[in-house]
Amino acid sequence: MLDYKDNYNRWLDDPTVDEATKAELLAIRCEDEIKSRFNGYMSFGTAGLRSVMGAGTSRMNLFTVAHATEGLARLILKTPGGKERGVAVCYDSRNNSKEFAKRAAEVLSADGIRVYLFPEMRPTPVLSFAIRDLNCIAGINITASHNPSEYNGYKAYWEDGGQLPPDHAATVAAEIASVDIFRDVPAPDKANASLITVTDKSLDERYMEKVLEQAVNPDAIKQVADEMAIVYTPLHGTGATVVPQLLKKAGLKKLYTVDEQMVPDGNFPTVKFPNPEFSQAFDLGRIIADKVGSDLIVATDPDADRAKALRKDLGEERKKLYQKMLAQGFTSAQLKEAFSALDAGEM
Repeated sequence: MLDYKDNYNRWLDDPTVDEATKAELLAIRCEDEIKSRFNGYMSFGTAGLRSVMGAGTSRMNLFTVAHATEGLARLILKTPGGKERGVAVCYDSRNNSKEFAKRAAEVLSADGIRVYLFPEMRPTPVLSFAIRDLNCIAGINITASHNPSEYNGYKAYWEDGGQLPPDHAATVAAEIASVDIFRDVPAPDKANASLITVTDKSLDERYMEKVLEQAVNPDAIKQVADEMAIVYTPLHGTGATVVPQLLKKAGLKKLYTVDEQMVPDGNFPTVKFPNPEFSQAFDLGRIIADKVGSDLIVATDPDADRAKALRKDLGEERKKLYQKMLAQGFTSAQLKEAFSALDAGEM
């Protein structure tokens, strides 16, 4: 096994490494930084890979993405019918995600594996659905979930739409360890375009139809659909592609979005951390909610597999009254009228 300095020099000398990557490496002046980037590879587990982006074996870049994909490809090629069933490949709004997804598709197709590539960013739940809807053997999502902007990641899924089972993840990790990152990974020009199918909007429609079928109490939604105001933010992530449409299809009439955060941006310029578990992620949403009198603010993380909702604080006494009136069968409109009158001093 090469030590970190040998790995570093190998990347500088290898003809497959592009000049921009070599320039990035030559600009490093700190020995500890070189060691951090080249002292081994990222560990592949059931959650795949995750690291900051940059050149090096322990960073997320085109070479490590291709390396991991070749490991997954070798598992698929050993699975009966795997290459024919294919792999769905998706990505989020982070910097380089689209390029990483394209590189993964190139490796898979070069290995004779069918690929279903999303043309645009989509949430992780859409990928999980696509795997089952298209009868794929596996899926890949390029995302670092709710991590800061300098991170990216590589998540692998199996035929049930869930993350790789531990035994499969161990097999992929072993395959990656046996694969040379330069010699054994197909080059981009080896990709087989005939095996890459770009998904279309019909997949989104089938996904939303299936989600709406899961509604626990559609009648409850209908009761509040005309009056309940909701503010939604995807925090610059993939939720913007399906969540507003889903809420409208569910019948909600008063949906407001945080427009600045509806724009996909891997730098996440309006939030310190794109994680709805942190209160600051709702700062812009609170401004909109106060302006429109919203009852609820909903936020999703960049790959939209995590959500949090904030409800307007009614105060303890108001909560008790609200629950009592709700139990007595008051409608949403009646509750709103009653509390408006209460605020105006008419009750």
